[in-house]
Amino acid sequence: MIEPLKKPVRVRFAPSPTGSLHLGGARTALFNWLFAKQHNGQFILRIEDTDIERSDIKYEESIIQGLRWLELFWDEGPDIGGNFGPYKQSERLDIYEKYLKKLIDEEKAYYCFCSKEELEADRQAMLSQGLAPKYGGRCRHIGQEETEKRLKKGESAVIRFKTPSIEIEFNDLIRGKITVNAEIIGDLVIAKNLRSPLFIFAGTIDDYEMKITHIIRGEDHLPNTPKQILLQKALGFNEIKYAHLPLILAPDRSKMSKRYMETSLLDFKNQGYLAETIVNFLAFLGWHPKDNKEFFSLNELIQEFDIKRVQKSGAVFNVEKLEWLNAQYIRNIDSVSLAEQLKDFIPTKWRDKKDLLIKALHIEKERIKKLNDFKELADFFFELPDYDANMLKWKEMTNEQIIKNLKLLIDEIDKISETEFNKNTFEADILTLAETIGRGELLWPLRTALSGKSASPGPFDIMEALGKKETLRRINVAIKKLS
Repeated sequence: MIEPLKKPVRVRFAPSPTGSLHLGGARTALFNWLFAKQHNGQFILRIEDTDIERSDIKYEESIIQGLRWLELFWDEGPDIGGNFGPYKQSERLDIYEKYLKKLIDEEKAYYCFCSKEELEADRQAMLSQGLAPKYGGRCRHIGQEETEKRLKKGESAVIRFKTPSIEIEFNDLIRGKITVNAEIIGDLVIAKNLRSPLFIFAGTIDDYEMKITHIIRGEDHLPNTPKQILLQKALGFNEIKYAHLPLILAPDRSKMSKRYMETSLLDFKNQGYLAETIVNFLAFLGWHPKDNKEFFSLNELIQEFDIKRVQKSGAVFNVEKLEWLNAQYIRNIDSVSLAEQLKDFIPTKWRDKKDLLIKALHIEKERIKKLNDFKELADFFFELPDYDANMLKWKEMTNEQIIKNLKLLIDEIDKISETEFNKNTFEADILTLAETIGRGELLWPLRTALSGKSASPGPFDIMEALGKKETLRRINVAIKKLS
């Protein structure tokens, strides 16, 4: 039983639309969503698009599409609005300017005119002394009058936060107590100008304005947390609870390859992974339930999820486990529902043969790992491929022997009416015939004649799916090939 929190929970997922939503971002969204639902809180979607040069509406749309696919619906966001909008940072510049001016007026921030060359020289000097590089504070004490003159002259400048010499301490919900000496941070750049805030600053303002209570994000953001706490303190904001999720690692616990880290979530959809699989897989990247249960629905995850059970160490991404999980989900979906999910993976003409599609699915389900496997595995149900006659041969059989056996099969099949044609009516008789002339000699050419493939399901399953008329037609095609 998860203990309810006294304060209404408000969490946010705040992606930058400079690329597609990937698995790491989707996991962050899922953990935030679960935490919110578990505490009857609010899940907010915020688009952090202040990086104008790299942000693109196509990435924003793909992020929204990916979250909807996983059914991680938000309570407030750029498309549905809310009481604390706008929910795109590019539409909140007036708000950021107000707070930047406040910090400058209170002498908690200042304009820095240092050139890149000066900053690099300072950096190298610190490194040569064995010190961690940070801004030395050259422009910290420039007066207001000189600052205004230099800005009017058009000198290039950024806005830096005047970092105080204090210790920052916060209690991470996953990692426990964390203490950082602010002196190692130096004076932060928080904006390029009054209308161009950087991530650290804009996010801090948004979290306050949107009344965010908990920030759940990846471990890679851990160095940003002390900086944002400093800004919160300087502006008199309320404290926020933090939780930093473990990194996602390769099976050998090395850094995850770009192949998977940069793969779009929607690419997994297009490869034929189910949304339920991805949700279940993501939930186990760094979290584990109390028991050994492996399969959870979203509603079950809401009941079971506990942020305190998220591990500190890296979460291992295993594509074999992902494929196995997907295969299990596919196997347990009824064929009618699965046929609906398959519609984007098969030709239109297959969809029109719904009865055959469902029969083929029922047969092939055990072999499908991803939805896009079905087209290659089951194409023969819908159209007999052109195959080589030699594929019909079992061991040293001659063409004449194979033709003779196939004609015996035709005689056996002809005894059964079209309406009564099913495994119950023909399997036993054909097996009896096979015991007489040899199982391989009879069943190998039959299966190949029906599928046109060297590997396929058993002949009786195929016959039942195809029906009597198509079964006979395919056997006759084989006889013609052998003649």
